[in-house]
Amino acid sequence: MNVSRLLTPRRLTRRLLPLRRFLRPQLNALHAFAVPADGIRVLDGPAAFRAALLASIARAQRRIVIVALYLQDDDVGREVLDALYAAKRANPALAVEIYVDWHRARRGLIGHADSDGNAAMYRQYAARLGDGVAIHGVPVQNREVFGVLHLKGFVIDDEVLYSGASLNEVYLARHGRYRLDRYHLLRHAGLADSLAGFVHRHFKGSDAVIRLDRPPLPPTRELQNPIRHLRRQLQRAHYQVPHEALPDGAVAVTPLVGFGRTDNQLNDVLLALLRDTRRRVVLFTPYFNLPRPVRAVLGHLLRRGCSIDIMVGDKTANDFYIPPSEPFRKTGLLPYLYESNLRRFLRLHRTHVMRGQLNVWLWRDGDNSYHLKGLLIDEEVAVLTGNNLNPRGWGLDLENGLLLRDPAHLLTARHEAEWAALRRHATRLDDYSALDNPRHYPPQVRRLLRRLSRVRLDRLLNRLL
Repeated sequence: MNVSRLLTPRRLTRRLLPLRRFLRPQLNALHAFAVPADGIRVLDGPAAFRAALLASIARAQRRIVIVALYLQDDDVGREVLDALYAAKRANPALAVEIYVDWHRARRGLIGHADSDGNAAMYRQYAARLGDGVAIHGVPVQNREVFGVLHLKGFVIDDEVLYSGASLNEVYLARHGRYRLDRYHLLRHAGLADSLAGFVHRHFKGSDAVIRLDRPPLPPTRELQNPIRHLRRQLQRAHYQVPHEALPDGAVAVTPLVGFGRTDNQLNDVLLALLRDTRRRVVLFTPYFNLPRPVRAVLGHLLRRGCSIDIMVGDKTANDFYIPPSEPFRKTGLLPYLYESNLRRFLRLHRTHVMRGQLNVWLWRDGDNSYHLKGLLIDEEVAVLTGNNLNPRGWGLDLENGLLLRDPAHLLTARHEAEWAALRRHATRLDDYSALDNPRHYPPQVRRLLRRLSRVRLDRLLNRLL
């Protein structure tokens, strides 16, 4: 055997990652909307996002199209529905549409008693207040475990409110506690038309998409053929975007969609952006479980000398975390699984951490939770997305994102202010040993981790959760 011909990890990475000189022309060729920089706002936290959403609903004139994983049966869910029905009463010509995941809407919360889920609230509102707010369930897979509707973006007239947050009282900080995300408001008619048009083309006329506010609901098994057809359609779907010239004072905004493991536009662009990094990447993810291609690119960037900042939540800031004072459930294993992934990553790149080239920030603020995702690259590129940058988002869920290219650095100060505000509740990890040693995990967690690793089921869980 010719040892010189063996593919070492470095040579394999070079083959998998095209030369950078081919990437920038590809990225620059992406069609985009020219959005004035003064029409893009970074909102300061979940309370500001909730206030902006309710204010936009109240002044809506033509359309409201809300797409979210779920609209919860709680105080915020009812507050949003009350606002939507009030807007419809005030303006009967207003079109109000909500699209949520079909599976998530028809079950109760994990660990709670069985119920009809959020769909029961939707039917109660429709029975009491009429048919003015159309709430649709979108099944992108036959089972929730194999993928969900994870598109983001609320279109209200010519505004786009974009966040990875769903609609409930924790995400929107209704009773003190919050689940932190990123929050942006973009004002541009063409961008709003593009996001709303995608929903109308692919969801509104689909036999798989069912009104959740109208009983009775068919069982999912009766929808298998329509779901299969919808899934094939979504694998080829894209946003309609013109090729607009970028005038002074504007930012190029490209909406991207991705579904499935192959020919996934969102994944391909994210990888191209990372490969094209010249100096610095800031990456946000709520669950440290990066897809293999992303890990490979990050390793390549570190070897090239680029600086990488990664912000993740402490395990106690994970929405699956169960305090020791409460009864343990198997879902409570997940934060420990993610922390174990992070510990291995830090150990692998220990030298880069010691040099200050790799900075991993652990976010924690009391009993609040962390749900950030997205990228900041070289002070001129930002990605707003609901994609958790994990294998599930990479290959199972229907995801989208907004790519903001800002060669004039018009938004740099806003992004840096956002990044500085997020670090107020974050600590840089100096070494993998700063994280809890798995030997000190609760006994139930240690037993489960041992069983899973013995049969390699921990790898399967990392791909599905």
